[in-house]
Amino acid sequence: MLVDLPLAELVEYRPEPLLPADFDAFWERTLDDARGFPLEATFEPVDAGLRTIDTYDVTFRGFGGHPIKGWLNVPRGADGPLAAVVEYIGYGGGRGLPHDWLVFSAAGYAHLVMDTRGQGGSWLAGDTPDPATTAGSHHPGFLTLGIEHPDNHYYRRLYVDGVRAVEAVRAFPGVDPARVAVLGSSQGGGITIAVAGLLDDLRAALPCVPFLCDMRRASELVDTHPYVEIAHYLRSHPRRVDEVFGTLAYFDGVNLAARATAPALFSVGLMDDICPPSTVFAAYNHYGGDKDIRVWQFSGHEGAPSPHVEEQLRYLGPRLA
Repeated sequence: MLVDLPLAELVEYRPEPLLPADFDAFWERTLDDARGFPLEATFEPVDAGLRTIDTYDVTFRGFGGHPIKGWLNVPRGADGPLAAVVEYIGYGGGRGLPHDWLVFSAAGYAHLVMDTRGQGGSWLAGDTPDPATTAGSHHPGFLTLGIEHPDNHYYRRLYVDGVRAVEAVRAFPGVDPARVAVLGSSQGGGITIAVAGLLDDLRAALPCVPFLCDMRRASELVDTHPYVEIAHYLRSHPRRVDEVFGTLAYFDGVNLAARATAPALFSVGLMDDICPPSTVFAAYNHYGGDKDIRVWQFSGHEGAPSPHVEEQLRYLGPRLA
């Protein structure tokens, strides 16, 4: 069933964001600190049993210099430097195996799938630990991990990893560093918005049913995971409401979307009870670059995946040409 505002109201929904006074300085300092560590991107060939794709086991240094894993799939025998797509993974998932990620390399792009630190235990397996997980009390999950201070919050680390993944794929000899796009669904969509807000030289950003947007509204509107983690934490810490949402404001896709410049293709499912449609439109309506959105009226959080992938390929074609 429909879970949110009517579509006519969604397209106009533009909430006033909670923007910390030091938001831009926080992210400038964060990225400067991260780039103080050498990237040290390595690409080890892997025999994944794929006859038309070359696969590389990728390692690069993310937040804090921590090693982050990924897969890079490249069309075998491609001529000339390739455009690249960097993909971020949904909540709880890891990089899995190379054959889990074939669409974008089959379309002719170098395709880097970034593993998600500390995740990969819920569906696809992950291989990247999170060395910085001693950040105080939190509800099980990642939304409140390090919630006491933005410097310690989990998504500070993950968003930086996302930026460094773009830098890593640009370091691959077969990639044209000027032609890189980012994309992902759910949590991956939230990371996509964040990276687009932190880098100003991407060719495109494609957030699908993005998580991590308009987080206070989401936590008040749905009782599904992952947003319910916030409500559960605040039941145990009822005096910390302002503190919690003050921290989350540094990682909210609404604030980061406003700083993005890359052309963007969003998607939203009007029956999504995981990432409510209004929270997607909040980020979309604040997005700073050229933008379009595909509205899947009878879809939930799956966001019409197969038809939408076709839309993504059509969108990427002229922008990565």
